[in-house]
Amino acid sequence: MKREHLGIALLIASAFTGTLAFRLALPAVAFYTRDVLRASMAYLSVISASFILARSFSALFSGLLLERRKSLVYLGVLTMAGNAVAVNLYPFTTSWIHVMGIKLLNGFLNGISWPIAQFVIAVSSPKEIRSRVTALYFIFGNFAGLLGNYAYALTRGMGLRGQMYLSSAFFFLTALLMLLSYRLLYERIVPKKERDMNRSRGQINVREILVLSALISLLSAFTSGEITYVYVAETLGMDKGTAAFMIGLIGFVATLLAYIPSRFADLDSERRVVVAISVLAGLSPLFAAVKNPVTVFLGILMAIFAAQTFRPISRSMLASARRASAAIGGINAVRNISTTAGQLAFGLAYSLGEVVVGGIVLKAALLIFAPASILLLGAAVKIRKLF
Repeated sequence: MKREHLGIALLIASAFTGTLAFRLALPAVAFYTRDVLRASMAYLSVISASFILARSFSALFSGLLLERRKSLVYLGVLTMAGNAVAVNLYPFTTSWIHVMGIKLLNGFLNGISWPIAQFVIAVSSPKEIRSRVTALYFIFGNFAGLLGNYAYALTRGMGLRGQMYLSSAFFFLTALLMLLSYRLLYERIVPKKERDMNRSRGQINVREILVLSALISLLSAFTSGEITYVYVAETLGMDKGTAAFMIGLIGFVATLLAYIPSRFADLDSERRVVVAISVLAGLSPLFAAVKNPVTVFLGILMAIFAAQTFRPISRSMLASARRASAAIGGINAVRNISTTAGQLAFGLAYSLGEVVVGGIVLKAALLIFAPASILLLGAAVKIRKLF
């Protein structure tokens, strides 16, 4: 096996172990904060927002740093190891404010480590299969998301402290895999090119990618973070472990399906793929607003599929930009800020309750996303006309 192939394989493996660590901790901390610390849904949304805002700032920061000194790619290894230490602080918290403080630290560390990994996987992969390789990276991460939620359900008897020990071990393993991968791929890492590469016909420019990322992330925000687990469990009257498992399962299925569009994207059909996923993302919160297991899970599936399809394709496209590391760091920042805004809006509107239209019960908290849905659907029509 070539040196580069091994490096890419190790980095894909790190997506699995790192996401497993994160997804084990996420529901454990969410339900601990809700049930033990008695935090409201609004406070839970603030906690999620603090994590994502910190991650957005450091994501942009990491991309700019790499432009100055390529060796700073190893900073991603140190910050991942920092996560292993930070998660062990959660069992000592006595209020939701303490949880928020640790979430801020986790967000800052993740905002450095993951954008660097995404940048390396994108620029190290051959251009003709770049979208598919990047999609595999996210598929392995989301498979770990399923296992992480399932692991939470199986380890509830261990208590928060035992669950955080397990999460910490996987974070340390992830840091080791990243270290080995970056050493193997170091020669292929080019944060900033000397000049712009020619863009192929039909390729979307950086500004368009950032705008689409903002809208898709805003509309899919209800499927990420602590608030999602609570929403599904309370709306559908579902057991906490079952809710966590179902969310993980849907995320895994959506990401497996996301590999199919990535194949078309490698055949210069990025624009058509973007139109399709924009429509799905635009409709997803409206489906999930209907108080019914089928529509709620379908809406979650549509949102996650759209977001997970857009992530590898957008990173693959941005890898060809002149300032690739800054562009990928920037799109991570935009995604995180938009997700934060969506989660805050969702959490604050949660108390609005339900409305009944034609005998159909709708959750008002998701109906507030209708204006953003219209904007995204309009953008999809505009892009479609450029074929």
